Amino acid sequence: MSARGIRRVSAAIAVLVAAGLALLSIPLEHGTLLEHGAVGASSPSTTLVAPPPAPLAPDELTNRIVPTIVTLTARSGLGTTAGTGIVLQPSGSSAIVLTNHHVVDGGTEIAATSMRDRSAYAVEVVGYDSSRDLAVLRLPGAANLPSAQLGSSHSMRIGDPVTAIGNAEGGGVPVSAPGAVTRLGVDVLTRNAADGSRNELSGLIEVNADVRPGDSGGPLVNTFGEVVGVNSAGNAVESGAKSEPAPAPKSYAIPIDAAMDLVEQVLAGRPSDTVHVGPTPLLGVSVRDHRDQQTGTRSGAEVTVVAYRSPAEGVGLARGNVIVEFGGVPIRSSADLNLRMIALHPGDTVQLRWIDAAGVERSGSLVLQEGPPR
Repeated sequence: MSARGIRRVSAAIAVLVAAGLALLSIPLEHGTLLEHGAVGASSPSTTLVAPPPAPLAPDELTNRIVPTIVTLTARSGLGTTAGTGIVLQPSGSSAIVLTNHHVVDGGTEIAATSMRDRSAYAVEVVGYDSSRDLAVLRLPGAANLPSAQLGSSHSMRIGDPVTAIGNAEGGGVPVSAPGAVTRLGVDVLTRNAADGSRNELSGLIEVNADVRPGDSGGPLVNTFGEVVGVNSAGNAVESGAKSEPAPAPKSYAIPIDAAMDLVEQVLAGRPSDTVHVGPTPLLGVSVRDHRDQQTGTRSGAEVTVVAYRSPAEGVGLARGNVIVEFGGVPIRSSADLNLRMIALHPGDTVQLRWIDAAGVERSGSLVLQEGPPR
């Protein structure tokens, strides 16, 4: 081989060796240096890391959070409920908002107002989970609203300073309630102020901030303005406790990580035993557990109210009737009926059986209408 050929082969081998070393290189951790004499260690190097963000002053915190929340009002037959919503992200020409289920529960007319510029928006309920007291809303035409910055509730520690911000007392004015984390992973029994219904929530963040009616659904933020929780209950009764709530502020928030799991499920269109996605079906009855007089066991869903011109009225259901089968599934309690309704939608046809006041078994078919979230 000529001298020129030897030089070409040597150069090619050098290129292949260099390429092999590049493919085998491993990124180094911050502050780690290549040992002296290692391949490619022509000079020591370090990776610069930005300093952690500085905590925000109270006014800076308020200025950052307020534009990312909306006030909510929901009108129902029981009156008007006021609450707060957290703007999460734009979705086409709309904005996605997170709030508590009890804020929109039963709402036949739901409206939102931006705390940034007082713009008013209609509200569509995308989905919800009443057992976790969370609801996902869509605000058509609100894509320009700024989104809240989300943190992680997994990073929270007892003693961490936090601030709850919301529509306190439904006044339409943002109010900040500073405090600190007092406990984590707490189970509480909440009571809906509108209808007196109760719901047990688990894994909550307990804080000593003064969260008030109207703050529900609003953000609990850390000192950097990151949302770490969804305010859900003020001075609720701890699950299993017999004593009255303490006079000192004691409020609870749903961890944001758990809340976002629900948001992702709803936006992906994946219903479950507790998660309803889409418009809510209306049967038109209120029910309670019916118990067998001899055994005391639950034996159906007893009708206590029938709505005027509802599907239930149309099929002949009346107060005192006991629903024992719905959509081919046996009904042993009011919870069984509610569970079946979660999986259905307006326009669905359902077969049902019930026992009337005379003890006669009856059956019929009805088409569910669209109703308020439940």
